[in-house]
Amino acid sequence: MATHNTELVRAGLKRRYRQERWFRGLGLAAILTALAMLLTLFVTIFSNGVSAFVTTELVLDVPVTAAEVDPQGTRDPAVLSAANYRKLVSDAMSALFPEVTDRRERRVLMGIVSDGAAYRLRAQVMADPSLIGQTVRLNVPVSSDYDMLAKGLVDRDSLEGDRRLADNQITYFLSLEERGLITKTFNSGLFTEGDSRQPELAGIWGGVVGSVYVLLVTLALSFPIGVATAIYLEEYAPRNWFTDLIEVNINNLAAVPSIVFGLLGLAVFLNVFGMPRSAPVVGGLVLTLMTLPTIIIASRAALTSVPPSIREAALGVGASKMQMVTHHVLPLAMPGMLTGTIIGMAQALGETAPLLMIGMVAFIADIPSGPMAPATVLPVQIFLWSDSPERAFVERTSAAIIVLLAFLVLMNAGAVLLRKKFERKW
Repeated sequence: MATHNTELVRAGLKRRYRQERWFRGLGLAAILTALAMLLTLFVTIFSNGVSAFVTTELVLDVPVTAAEVDPQGTRDPAVLSAANYRKLVSDAMSALFPEVTDRRERRVLMGIVSDGAAYRLRAQVMADPSLIGQTVRLNVPVSSDYDMLAKGLVDRDSLEGDRRLADNQITYFLSLEERGLITKTFNSGLFTEGDSRQPELAGIWGGVVGSVYVLLVTLALSFPIGVATAIYLEEYAPRNWFTDLIEVNINNLAAVPSIVFGLLGLAVFLNVFGMPRSAPVVGGLVLTLMTLPTIIIASRAALTSVPPSIREAALGVGASKMQMVTHHVLPLAMPGMLTGTIIGMAQALGETAPLLMIGMVAFIADIPSGPMAPATVLPVQIFLWSDSPERAFVERTSAAIIVLLAFLVLMNAGAVLLRKKFERKW
């Protein structure tokens, strides 16, 4: 009988150990699968986006003739700004291929350089009018299709009908490459320019500035309101059914889809109060509503973690309740509050859906001059670029995602550092 029971116990132990091994194996497989998918995502983004940090330029000698730029010799800025710089660039391109006389072929040649070439020439002449009458050497951006060709993202051996560049276009570009007139350089315009319909001129600076304005408005509103709400609920509010109802609703609001906050902002801030569309201040108000539950919940958890003995000691030496909160409890809870706030800000930085509802999806090429100026944000700009058909926008979309991820990593790293720096143990 005893032998039979021992065998039953051993069989049971074997089954339990086998089940435990299966359970651990499933957990490990889930982690490895998640890591593999995350690695695939990062590799895809970086492989597509790293080429956007390099741009292709053409070295072009442009004669800045006085007859074309300033025929009266007045050097009036209005006259200099209105000159036909595109014709000067076109003449410089034709000079590189004197054998090309057909008008259609000359248009093909002009298509190699971007429209940004004329803007760059105008900026140089406006900054230094003494260039009039001289030949200026410029590094001008090439059109996005030729940029893709130079980066090896266009299959030159494919059939002519299967690519955006014809054989004669590729021949002209290769001729420029052989003469050493094609260079590759760091794409500083990606970080300093606003949005553009032309991929080679599009930058993320407008979206970055808009995101900064939105986050500043969100932080200025959500942090004091969230902390004050948490202090009241934890330290002053009486325990009754009304307080419980508020707590339940705050917890539920944290799980509401962000698009709902966008609809609320559209109905209240735009339709009722008549605030401007596409303005960072409206985006900040909407994101404040979205991040408030997160900050309140994190702040309440930080306040709860402060030992009751701290409060009792403060009150025991004669401090008022406000002094007990502001002088003792709040400093000890502040690291947790700051961590929750930064995590809420990081969540707001990556949000797109609520901002689409208040008009921040509009195409805005200018850099916003203030919180009330029309602006877009970086996630919305990524959304717009990802919907563009040009191949060059694919790499710029991935590059913008890399920049956004870098911001998010920095913000989360800041949260960790703040927690480590101000953390108190008792």
